[in-house]
Amino acid sequence: MQTDTPSAKGGDIVYRHRSATRAWHWINAFAVIVMLMSGLMIFNAHPMLYWGRYGANQDYAWFAITSGHVRFLNLTLPTFGLLGGHTPSGFLIAFPPLVTIPDHYDLASAREWHFAVAWLLVVPGLFYLAWGFARRHFQRDLAPTAEELRPSHLLHDVKQHATLNFPTGEAARKYNILQKLAYIGVLFVALPLVVLTGLTMSPNINAAWPWLLELFGGRQSARSVHFICAMALALFILVHVTMVVLAGPINEIRSMITGRYCLPKEKGK
Repeated sequence: MQTDTPSAKGGDIVYRHRSATRAWHWINAFAVIVMLMSGLMIFNAHPMLYWGRYGANQDYAWFAITSGHVRFLNLTLPTFGLLGGHTPSGFLIAFPPLVTIPDHYDLASAREWHFAVAWLLVVPGLFYLAWGFARRHFQRDLAPTAEELRPSHLLHDVKQHATLNFPTGEAARKYNILQKLAYIGVLFVALPLVVLTGLTMSPNINAAWPWLLELFGGRQSARSVHFICAMALALFILVHVTMVVLAGPINEIRSMITGRYCLPKEKGK
């Protein structure tokens, strides 16, 4: 986010996002969405999650999607037809074709999509991280201040978002604390864990880097962490898109395409 220009007021057009940020945003958005959808198809092959080194049908699964139900630990909830359906041949699929790639049960094709697009996630991501640290983008724009981390400040920001009171004028040029924490969580926690746990599930990588298995406590634990992080990314995307729509989609999307952003006017002006 560009913040090193003179102070501005509501209604002014400012340069908000650098070209590297905009390019990575759209590449990453495409890669994550395709990987989420192909990953859901891969999950359909065995819709159960385990902790530890081993896991199979007869073992205890801490999470499972069965026919019309979701089980989390010892809690079973109905899915009302949204999850846990069946193919025409009667095969159980956890997630419906609407949200999977491909849109029919095909594990081999889903894995090909998943692994091919993974390069779009990893390679540009590494370049973006290097650029972000070298240009001090992360240190300057994402690092929270002590004041922002105060519980009272956090609670205030939560209330402002809950009541749709978004920043205006000069304040809209910078990330607020909720944005900072969300982006830090995605960039430095969820995405790295998704990549590392994905590698841990590969037998070839296990042979080359056995320390990954030790780090995550086994392939099944890595698969569980992989799924949890993927769902966290899906939730982030959902919230992010909702906030964009509520804050003004044309202005927000334009800023991520051209870099130019019209600062929202202060109320009463």
